Amino acid sequence: MSEQGQRLNVSSEDGVTIVELTDRKILDEVNIMQIGEQLFRIVAEAESPKLVLDFTNVAHMSSSALGVLITLHKRIREKSGKLALCCIQPAIKEIFEITRLNEIFTMCSARAEAITTLG
Repeated sequence: MSEQGQRLNVSSEDGVTIVELTDRKILDEVNIMQIGEQLFRIVAEAESPKLVLDFTNVAHMSSSALGVLITLHKRIREKSGKLALCCIQPAIKEIFEITRLNEIFTMCSARAEAITTLG
C-alpha cells in the first residue's frame, strides 16, 4: 500500500504507517501547514496510530515545523499510539538536542529500527 501525498510519501509496513517527508527544506509556513494537516489526518483516521516519520530528504526545518511535530506527538499519545522519527540529518538532530526534544521523541538512525521499535 503506497499513497503519494502532496509533500509526503505514505506507505505501510507491519502495521506501521511510514511517512517520508519529501521536501528538502521545511521552512515555509504554507508548506508546514499542509504537512501538518496531512499528518493530523493520518492520525485521525487510525484507531491507535503507529507512525514513523522518515527525515531522509530533509536538510532544513523551521521552529514552526517543530511545533507541528509536538502537536502530532500529543495527538498520537491521546489515541494510545506511538511515534518514531528516523534518518534525521545531523544539523536537524542538533536542533532536537538543543531544544531537548530528543528526550520527548523516539529517534532512530534507520527506518527498519524505527519500525521495529513501534512493532
